[in-house]
Amino acid sequence: MKKPVAIADRAASVSLWLVALANILFLLAFLATLLALSGRAEAATPVCTGKNMIEEMATSDPAALGRIRAEAAKTPNGAGLLWKIEKEGAEPSFLFGTMHMTDPRVVTLPASAQAAFDASSTVVIETTDVLDQQTMLASFASSPELMMFTDKTTLTSLLPPEDKAMVEEALAKRGIPLASVIKMKPWILSAMIALPACELARKAAGEPVLDLNLARQAESAGKELGGLETAKSQLEAMASLPLEFHVEGLVETLRLGDGIDDVIETMIDIYLSGDTGLFWPFFETALPSGEDGKSGYSAFEETMITARNGVMAREAKPFLDAGRAFIAVGALHLPGGEGVVELLRKEGYTVTRAD
Repeated sequence: MKKPVAIADRAASVSLWLVALANILFLLAFLATLLALSGRAEAATPVCTGKNMIEEMATSDPAALGRIRAEAAKTPNGAGLLWKIEKEGAEPSFLFGTMHMTDPRVVTLPASAQAAFDASSTVVIETTDVLDQQTMLASFASSPELMMFTDKTTLTSLLPPEDKAMVEEALAKRGIPLASVIKMKPWILSAMIALPACELARKAAGEPVLDLNLARQAESAGKELGGLETAKSQLEAMASLPLEFHVEGLVETLRLGDGIDDVIETMIDIYLSGDTGLFWPFFETALPSGEDGKSGYSAFEETMITARNGVMAREAKPFLDAGRAFIAVGALHLPGGEGVVELLRKEGYTVTRAD
């Protein structure tokens, strides 16, 4: 049986990395294709076994949990997944926070969000590129250096000597010979291993993440469909993070082993609660305490959250001004003083919680 404290300690170096991966819609959607090509898809979906680390912390360290919740309570717009957006001259629209997973609990919309979706004339997701596999493949082919080392660099040349044997053994247990991925960027490899077996199997079987499911429903209902970013821009953002951050994420993900299930389950439970302000305080407590860890966190926050928030808010305006839009973005983009909710308010929209 896993010990809560041991899992929490190991999750300390990897939880932010998993948040980063879960925040990339196209990457997780494309993961099913990678698995199918590798021939490692499961015939039957394994049972999810993750435990909620916050519930365990309530028993093991209630004082720390109290501090986390107190910090979360200070986060602007840190509660709620569905937001009503109004502006004079346009019919109301809605902003909904998603989680890019296939878990049935996530894919099933709350009643309030379903009603807003049904009433919409336009559905907007982060990128519509994920709906066209050829577009995705073209994006990857146009910039191979974002996913693969195109110079003399190899994965093994970047690994700390003390970690090479562990990485090779851990990959072998997953049926991945190290030699077969030696030219792959570490974050791409991490995306192939940093999710529970049950989630990987669902993706390999073709089950869509929530955002893709919404897009497909919109198409079936004859709604207009729009996007806020391109797959390539998401790829470039992830690839631009410090290489040391990527390598550490890969190594610690492999060390975490089955503990990945607990980190992902905790993220799902936080999401289902609607307490989006809890994400960052919880995972910040799990960051490495050294300067390298702080540097990696700052780069991630600026590149993957803050900068993209600005893009999303700007690109959402034409849809909002047309009215009756249902805009779905990762829930991590909603809260905070620089979150999409607050940015839209600064643009003159009235944004109120609607769930």
